[in-house]
Amino acid sequence: MRIFIARLAGTPVFDPAGDQIGRTRDVVVGLRATGTPRVHGMVIEMQPRRRVFLPITRVKSIEAGAIIFTGKINTRRFEQRATETLVIGEMLDLTVRAGGEQVTVLDLAMEEIRPSDWRITKVAVLRGAPGPRLRRRGETHILDWAEVSGFDVVQRDQGAANLLAAFDSLRAADLASALHGLPGKRRVEVAAALDDERLADVLEELPESDQIDILGKLNADRAADVLAAMSPDDATDLLQDLPPAQAEALLTLMEPREAEPVRRLLTYPEDTAGGIMTTEPVILPPTATVAEALAHVRQQDIIPAVAAQVYVTRPPTETPTGRYLGVAHFQRLLRDPPSTLLGGVLDPSIDPIKPDLPLPEVTSYLATYNLVAAPVVDEIGRLVGAVTVDDVLDHLLPEDWRERALPEGEVEGRARG
Repeated sequence: MRIFIARLAGTPVFDPAGDQIGRTRDVVVGLRATGTPRVHGMVIEMQPRRRVFLPITRVKSIEAGAIIFTGKINTRRFEQRATETLVIGEMLDLTVRAGGEQVTVLDLAMEEIRPSDWRITKVAVLRGAPGPRLRRRGETHILDWAEVSGFDVVQRDQGAANLLAAFDSLRAADLASALHGLPGKRRVEVAAALDDERLADVLEELPESDQIDILGKLNADRAADVLAAMSPDDATDLLQDLPPAQAEALLTLMEPREAEPVRRLLTYPEDTAGGIMTTEPVILPPTATVAEALAHVRQQDIIPAVAAQVYVTRPPTETPTGRYLGVAHFQRLLRDPPSTLLGGVLDPSIDPIKPDLPLPEVTSYLATYNLVAAPVVDEIGRLVGAVTVDDVLDHLLPEDWRERALPEGEVEGRARG
């Protein structure tokens, strides 16, 4: 049976009892001076964001939409050895040689030579010079492993089109986890190949050290564009971790309209409502209807915590707004006729909080009133933002929560040999 590895990305992995334990993120191989590379196993991502190693000897079957393993696997976090190579993370998009010409690696196929002995036997390549739209240029060929050379050559600019195609369906948090697991050089190459919006979403989910590393490798104009595509509160958090001169230079390169809310957030202490709030909640005037409000919260790019409430103010309706009037909850909007004016469905029991309210008190406020978000209003009654429960969690968790390993154990598996 021949299996093309890029197609395995994201495939669910099940234990012998039929319970899903994670999803496939990569395949680990050992390159050899002669002969076909041996497949060592798979990198499986378990929740929350733990990448573990599944030996190929534990794989019972690989079917359409499912990988089933037997025995036990160790849940120790996967660490790549110096003699190992990640097929999706490191081999896709390589420029190699076949038949005296340069070709680009689109995919690699593995086959079971004998029971539990899997080898890389085929290489799918694209003839012709590599480019930003690899899949639409040249001719695709399936070659024997022996017909291709150059996998052992370090390439300065490998590209990432086919790796990103393999990970195209991943959520931003999962793609961030995949990037975090790549070698540093490859991580930067892949990040640089993402468009501004996608990279902004991924940066928001990466550990601080990865954010700084990736942003530092981009040219200044691109870095400013990516910051502008981030939500203002996340962009503010990232800029606060940079040297002041670098942060100011990036702010200067941003469009004034996009930099203004970030500069405003930078004036608040990090551990206050103003320091963690988003400046882009859903805001409408009191003359807007329930139907208009529902249309706004239905937008795909609005996170659930922000979409749970609509804030009603006098014009202007961009922060800082005109006088704050109140909040309309999503559940109330569902109960009232579409033509109802928002001014008539406000919740009078929710008092706004001040920008200087300390983080512990913000947390207590949300917990006391069972809220997922709260309005933040300044001293003259203008809405300046909203604090959401995910903002609070990000600041309550340890700084390294995205990288922390859980206690080691076993999931019906055997430790890595």
